[in-house]
Amino acid sequence: MALTPSTMMKLELEAPDFSLPSTAGEVLSKSDFHGKPLLVMFISNHCPFVKHVAAELAQIGREYTDQGIGVVAINSNDVEKFPDNSPEKMRQEVNDRGYEFPYLFDDSQVVATAYTAACTPDFFLFDRGHKLVYRGQLDSSRPGNGVPVSGRDLRQALDALVRGSKVPTTQIPSMGCNIKWKPGNEPDYAR
Repeated sequence: MALTPSTMMKLELEAPDFSLPSTAGEVLSKSDFHGKPLLVMFISNHCPFVKHVAAELAQIGREYTDQGIGVVAINSNDVEKFPDNSPEKMRQEVNDRGYEFPYLFDDSQVVATAYTAACTPDFFLFDRGHKLVYRGQLDSSRPGNGVPVSGRDLRQALDALVRGSKVPTTQIPSMGCNIKWKPGNEPDYAR
């Protein structure tokens, strides 16, 4: 398993726009979360790093949606080369994992590039004004390292945002599988 780190987008940047189809058949945009904090997660169906934390992602989605945080997951992988990430398989993943947050498909990979997403999982947390306050790891657990999955790092940032406190700026990059870019789509930061 090759590890790819998050690019660690600059804090305070505004969330890039998106308008993407979900597994539920609706199109969701950033504007649908106007005035709400927003957690954007880049995930995939087949990545062992995502599989390792999938139950925690589902739990975080349930808990923090109830606390007023908008939560979306985006799959930007090339489905031609990696058919396990197709929209049909995404719908199955939602059912199997119990994801209650929208799972969106970025077929063009434009949204992943706009967010400088590099790996799965990759997390971006924005405040009510959609300014970036956290980008980093879920926690220090990785497949095979023996550290229990807790969501500790991301939960601390989410809890601070819910309380109206400042999110700590010392953040550790997420690590995971690289986004599977279509030929010709690989951005400069991913080379």
